[in-house]
Amino acid sequence: MTVPKIYTKTGDTGETSLFDGTRVRKADPRVDAYGEVDELNAWIGLVRANAPGTDLDAMLDRIQRDLFALGARLADPRHKIATRVEKASLGDGDVIRLEGWIDELEATLPPLRRFILAGGSSAGALLHVARAVCRRAERKVVTLEQGDAADGLAVTYINRLSDLLFVMARAANARAGVPELEW
Repeated sequence: MTVPKIYTKTGDTGETSLFDGTRVRKADPRVDAYGEVDELNAWIGLVRANAPGTDLDAMLDRIQRDLFALGARLADPRHKIATRVEKASLGDGDVIRLEGWIDELEATLPPLRRFILAGGSSAGALLHVARAVCRRAERKVVTLEQGDAADGLAVTYINRLSDLLFVMARAANARAGVPELEW
């Protein structure tokens, strides 16, 4: 049995393939967008490595899986992957789940009266970084999705996710007994 190698050499000229086989430059806006989502997923992995708590870790596990689905959608210009690969599907119910988690966590926190400075506990600070990376990914997805009404869900999901990451950072800091620093 031949073990496939991680390197294919097909990207050595600065191109990559999308799910439909289309070859594009690695600087293509679509590749840029799913690359940002991939970076966000890696940051969330770092948050999880810093023990954010059992419930937050379970949420982050599900979010990482959602982000793989989102990346797959972004790498699929003809919007066919979700019909072939169930784990690559993302729907309105996933956005509703994020909103439920936001509501659940916010119910345990004091009302937000001012802007707060990013930081706090290790998990809280890392969640703030993940939120900032999420916002950058959102800007790339918005740019990509202009004129592509078939997948407005990607923008909605990532927008809601950045809100959740902010609330998770507040929750992680509150649980660690670290006060919020207001601006």
